Amino acid sequence: MIATPHARKITVLGAAALATMLAATVLAAAEPAQAVDVQAGSAVPAVTYTFRTVDNNKDQGFNQLLGINNHGKIAGYYGSGAQGHKNKGYVLAPPYGQSNYRAENFPNSAQTQVTGLNNVGVTVGFFSGTNKANPAANAYFGFWAKNGRFHKIVFPAAKAPAGKSKPPVDQLLGINNAGEAVGFYLDRSRHSHGFLYSISTHKFVKIPLARSVNVTGTGINNKNAVVGFFNTATGKVKSFYITQGATTRVHTLAFPGADLTQALGVNDHGEVVGAYTIGPKTFGFTWTVAGHFHKINDPHGAGTTVVNGVNNAGDLVGFYTSSNGSTHGMLATP
Repeated sequence: MIATPHARKITVLGAAALATMLAATVLAAAEPAQAVDVQAGSAVPAVTYTFRTVDNNKDQGFNQLLGINNHGKIAGYYGSGAQGHKNKGYVLAPPYGQSNYRAENFPNSAQTQVTGLNNVGVTVGFFSGTNKANPAANAYFGFWAKNGRFHKIVFPAAKAPAGKSKPPVDQLLGINNAGEAVGFYLDRSRHSHGFLYSISTHKFVKIPLARSVNVTGTGINNKNAVVGFFNTATGKVKSFYITQGATTRVHTLAFPGADLTQALGVNDHGEVVGAYTIGPKTFGFTWTVAGHFHKINDPHGAGTTVVNGVNNAGDLVGFYTSSNGSTHGMLATP
């Protein structure tokens, strides 16, 4: 599914504070009194959205929108990644016409996805030097970029007990204004390990979640709240929302009745977005601690809607699949 924010004054934690937060999270995850398992239904009325299809005309059969910032700029890509149908990244600015697309691709790469962006000109994503028939045969590397300068990011896992997958897979999926990015890498068993990366200190910090087999970090806001998803010991896919306040809390999110729940983004108000599946159908969702879950279903879709990003105005971006099997970018505004 992956991939993988009218502003208030916010105090942003630095890299050292972030590491402290994550260290505290280990304790919170192991402390039942501080863990919150969220599976309840809605407690407040759902927001009404206006849906708009937003596609780059260079490929009207496959577009995905993956992030949106507080200025309304959108990160995304076109091309399915199948052999001969390469991923090509872009950043899109309002009013979202064809002339408002700016191509963004890692230099000399065969494929690039732009997965996230902040409010100060930094984008993140991942790229590959190949476009093989079997996508699992491609190596992928994370990157961050600003003002046309690209920086390759690889988690230093070669000496870790679980090693690194072959070919290697590293992805960055979100970034906040302080330059704290979130993503994951695959080990040699192709299990995912979520991490945070500071573009100023070049330091990596693993996202600790107790009793989880796979962890994928997908989003981070300007309060350093982190979201993503993981596998339980029984194989169930649930989501997490880690917050730092008087105490650090790990909220576990599972849409009621869903087969799996994936949190893919979060804004500064703590609104989490993502997708869930029930049988063969996939729907987007929004979630807040106060309001719980709300279903998002693009009326143009045919049983597949995914919400990847949300900004502070509550604008949603993602994609849907139409009845003819095409994938289209989705913008939903409240």
